[in-house]
Amino acid sequence: MQARRIADEELAARFAGGDEESLAALYRRFGPLVHALASRSLADRGEAEDVTQAVFLAAWRGRDRFRPEHGALSAWLAGIARRKTADALAARYRRTELAEAAGSVLATRTARAAAEPEAAVDRVVVAAELAKLSAPQRRVLRLAFYDDLSQTQIADLTGWPLGTVKSHARRGLHRLARCLGEETGTANA
Repeated sequence: MQARRIADEELAARFAGGDEESLAALYRRFGPLVHALASRSLADRGEAEDVTQAVFLAAWRGRDRFRPEHGALSAWLAGIARRKTADALAARYRRTELAEAAGSVLATRTARAAAEPEAAVDRVVVAAELAKLSAPQRRVLRLAFYDDLSQTQIADLTGWPLGTVKSHARRGLHRLARCLGEETGTANA
């Protein structure tokens, strides 16, 4: 146990000193702990992997704030993991709300399109706005709304990382909401 403790202290000193090789050793030693903490709260393997990477990136960037006299490096990393996990949960909530709002707008327009002849114009407007999105954003939104796939399913289908799928969805939804809001005169309402 004492030999392990000395090794942790030496690793912490090398890490705080900016030794890049220590980051890889730190990841090997504490990556499973960080991943387990994130997995427990997020219940999503892909998100837990994203959080784990974010924790070690944040730790590396903030290594000058690590103080060994205040506690173990593993405890410091666990604190970062808790904050990054909370951020991921908040982002998940925001994405869900944004997707529901955009889905509601699209569903309303689609329902109107079926009920009203002039709603055909709305279908054309939505299709035109979708066409203006980047190919990845358009693909993610079509798979999500027309094929009713989850972001995890889209990541599996496309082979893109889950974080990339989420980014494309969020940016695409923001752009659609902005463009469709301007079209209807509700962008600043």
